[in-house]
Amino acid sequence: MTTSIKRLPGRMPGWAKVLTAVVVVLAVMFAGIRFSLLPGLRDVFGTETHDRSGPALLRSIQDMSRYEAASGNFQVVVDLEKDAKYLPDALRGTRTLYVGAGTVDAYVDLGEVGDKDVTVDGDRTSATLRLPHARLGTPALDPDRSYAVSKQRGLLDRLGDLFSDNPNGEQAVQKLAVRHIGDAAKDSELTARAESNTTGMLQGLLRSLGFKEVRVTYGS
Repeated sequence: MTTSIKRLPGRMPGWAKVLTAVVVVLAVMFAGIRFSLLPGLRDVFGTETHDRSGPALLRSIQDMSRYEAASGNFQVVVDLEKDAKYLPDALRGTRTLYVGAGTVDAYVDLGEVGDKDVTVDGDRTSATLRLPHARLGTPALDPDRSYAVSKQRGLLDRLGDLFSDNPNGEQAVQKLAVRHIGDAAKDSELTARAESNTTGMLQGLLRSLGFKEVRVTYGS
């Protein structure tokens, strides 16, 4: 009497496991694409952003006596290159092309105007004011309109980014952009426009109060 013995199934070959894994990955990717095309299922495989920041704290309050009379919008293209002295650029060196956009305000500090700087005649129909010259504020870089066009880094710099707390930092080009914007504001007619606007504002204000002649001058 003979008894048939069933052969136990062998273990899956290695190539079959690899093929199965590839098929599963392709199936998941295909399903994700199909879901993204269907209404209501677009964010099934999407990511969520959670803002866990703490509340902003008021550190100080400062009274302002400035009249912000004009504001200039500037844009500069920064091309910053750093080379190693004895190493080729492919090994050590960086070059960043950055578009920086920002604003600079021009103001007149009315808090510096004293009693001797304001003269009014007896019948209060004529007034003379002496104001300090307009000044430029600190350039403010707009992050929404500023961006890096290209970044080139040598091999050693790329390796250094792996161990850096701030890889691909743009502080250097941002500071350079702010400096160039500030220099452009100094060469512009922004302060002259601020003084003209301040004169127009004060003349309109005082004439509404009954003054017929209003003269505004600027000097230290």
